[in-house]
Parts: sequence; structure tokens; C-alpha cells
Amino acid sequence: MIGIIVGTRPEIIKMSPIIVECEKIGLEYLLIHTGQHYSYSMDKIFFEELELPAPHYMLNIGQKCSTQGAQTGEMIIGLERIFLKEIKALKIVLVEGDTNSTLAGALAAVKLHIKVGHVEAGLRSFDRKMPEEINRILVDHISNLLFAPTQKSEQNLLNEGIPKENIFITGNTIVDAIYRNLKIAKRKSKIIKELNLREEGEYIVLTLHRQENVDVQHRFNNIIEALKEIDFPIIFPIHPRTKKMAYKFNLLKKLDMGQLNLIEPVGYLDFLKLLENSKLVLTDSGGVQEEANILNVPCLTLRDNTERPETIEMGANYLVGVDKNKIVEMVSKILNDKEFERSMKNAMNPFGDGRAGERIVGILIKRDWV
Repeated sequence: MIGIIVGTRPEIIKMSPIIVECEKIGLEYLLIHTGQHYSYSMDKIFFEELELPAPHYMLNIGQKCSTQGAQTGEMIIGLERIFLKEIKALKIVLVEGDTNSTLAGALAAVKLHIKVGHVEAGLRSFDRKMPEEINRILVDHISNLLFAPTQKSEQNLLNEGIPKENIFITGNTIVDAIYRNLKIAKRKSKIIKELNLREEGEYIVLTLHRQENVDVQHRFNNIIEALKEIDFPIIFPIHPRTKKMAYKFNLLKKLDMGQLNLIEPVGYLDFLKLLENSKLVLTDSGGVQEEANILNVPCLTLRDNTERPETIEMGANYLVGVDKNKIVEMVSKILNDKEFERSMKNAMNPFGDGRAGERIVGILIKRDWV
């Protein structure tokens, strides 16, 4: 049996193709949710939206921990209890990405001598100030199987001395998820109509939640100052963390500007529709950089580095950091230079053909680890 660990919205989305493949071929799996994201709008609704089965276990850790160390520790304790209960059947535990849930799942499993597979292995920002970078490095080095989305991520792993025979280039499961979920979104999402938007190119989408941006007042303020200079409608589903820090820094009033439409967090299907039909996206999310590239939407990343360098190399994404002038300049270029916009929209997708979930499950079956 495969153990599948999720804890955040991106993990649910990126593990969904593996869950779907297991369901399709009748392979037994155990789905465990740490509860790292615990609000209905940011988490639970995704299982319903994405037409996925409910988790077999739900830990609800996120609600009771105020620090990353406490959160990770509580997750390890909770996951260990489950693994001990299911240890006779569990052959491998799959974790995804770079969250505290990812690290906790890998540590709890490896300590009990359960094999670990890391989905989306080998990503590197080369910035160890980011907690996500620490998580992904540690998980890669204790995993038995590493499912790298691209050749570049495979090379990162090889450079760190991880044996080639443990690494498999599978593509990124986000491609599978987008192909599947766009079909569901076309049936279910009413967000374009609800926000009185036209079908295409009428607005910019903004997402902002990274600790290095919203927890640092001058960086957060610089981004807001740039938004004030952009004369184009902006749809901003505000993350709870971002809202909390805007309140702390007295920046909420600054967010009340004519072109900025501040809305509550939306479900993934609604977000896909918003993103698909947008003129461009401003984001500090790693996953959104991928999604924009796959959906042919120009992306400007509000960070100083990225663990998705492939999107930069393909010309689909530009790092603009939090420099007000650079943000405004690049937004203006996309809005006014049709040839430049076209080149960004037509950039190649380096993340695969939408069969990553199938490949990952196939590798586990071939190894007789299920």
C-alpha cells in the first residue's frame, strides 16, 4: 500500500494525479492529511472541487501550532502514530514539494524504516533563508526514490551526490492536474460571471503570501506602491497570512485602491479560470509560476530568486523582485508591447505531457513497492 501525505492546497493539487491513477487501476493507498492548511476556503473545499476522495486520516495540526518547529514536531508525532498502526501494509510513503508536511512525512517514515518517495524532487532556489529550501533539501537526501520534474531538477540532485539510479524524470504532476481540472472548472466555475469580468485579458491576477515578502514591512510596502502605479484592473484573492500581516503593518488602507479588487481566497477551480483568462499574473508562488507557463499566461515573479528557473529560461516568467520601478516597467511592457506579450504567451512548457502521475505509480509497481 502507498501512503500519500498532503497538508496544503498545492500538495492536494499535485498529489491528485497520483490519487486518480491509484483509483483508476484499483491500487490500494492511504491518504493522510496533516491539516497544515485548515480553513475551509484554503483547504477542505479542494477535495470536493477536484472530485477527490476524502482523506483516510486528518490530523488538523495547523490549528494549534504557532511556530514552524512546533508544527513540524506535532506532525511527526501524529504521522508516526498512523504509520505504526498501518506499518504492516505500508511499503512506501509519498511526500510532495517543500512544506513542513513534506518534511514531517519523510522524517516520520524514514525513522520507521518505511521507504520514502519525493514527488517534485530536486527543486532549488539556492536561498537557504527560505524555509522551503531547507525542507526540500532534507527530504531529497532521506528519500529512496526521487521523482524529478525536469532535467534541471535531476541535475541538482546529481550535483549533491544523490545516486542516479534513485532519480526518475517524470514531468510535473501539476500538468496532469491542470489538464484534468480545467475540464472540471469549465463545468463548475462561475467566477468570471460573478466578478463581472469578460472572458479574456481584462485584468491582472495577483497572488502574494511568501514569508519573505509579507512578513517584511518594506518589501510588502514596495509591492503595494507598485500596484498603485499600475493602471489596469487587478484581481487579488488575499491569503489569510497576507491579510494578517497587512493589518499588523497598517497597510490595509493602502490596499483600498481603485484598480485593485480585493477578494476572499477562491477555490482552485475558480483560480484556474481567473488565471487562464488573465492578461498576466503577479505572484510570489512557485506553483503559480508553473501554472501560468502551462496556461500560456505571462508571469512576473515578486521574488529575488526562483526554484522554477525553467520558466525564466523559456521566457514565460521574469523575476522582478519587489523593486517598484521594475515591477511597473515590466507590467507596462506586457500591456503595451504586443510582440513581447506574444513571446511570453508562446513560451514552451518544460514540465511534461500530463502523464507524471501515471509514470510515478508505474515506477512503484515496477519496483514492487506497492
